[in-house]
Amino acid sequence: MDSSSFSENSNTTTGSGGSTISRYENQKRRDWNTFNQYLKNHRPPLSLSRCSGAHVLEFLRYLDQFGKTKVHSPVCPFYGHPNPPAPCPCPLRQAWGSLDALIGRLRAAYEENGGTPETNPFGARAVRLYLRDVRDLQSKARGISYEKKKRKRQAQPSPPPAPPGED
Repeated sequence: MDSSSFSENSNTTTGSGGSTISRYENQKRRDWNTFNQYLKNHRPPLSLSRCSGAHVLEFLRYLDQFGKTKVHSPVCPFYGHPNPPAPCPCPLRQAWGSLDALIGRLRAAYEENGGTPETNPFGARAVRLYLRDVRDLQSKARGISYEKKKRKRQAQPSPPPAPPGED
């Protein structure tokens, strides 16, 4: 599972006959390269085969320093307000949706690069629980609830009425 052998699936083609990579595939490749660079810079350096869910959590916490989402602490007067009227010293973090999408792309990239679903650190239980905690914390801090999208069910045809007199 070599990080440099990222498979580039050409999903889209241009009108001129050349192929171009989709935006999703491009982002996935960049995320994969960023994660591999993080492993390389890790002290001590870490190989992908020895990477665990704990290392993925470390990476997600590291990314928080580059976040742009204000997450109010429970003691902040703006805790629970989606649009605070004034600035506050609460930290900027990565938004839950960004982290969730990132983990989805890295999970796919891991398997495309030879990893097995059973050993995929991005699918570890600890990572799923962390994402859930981040979502809950951010929704409370901003006063916004993240509702799971419900699928629209197709209307089931109702059974025909029973003929009169057959009760």
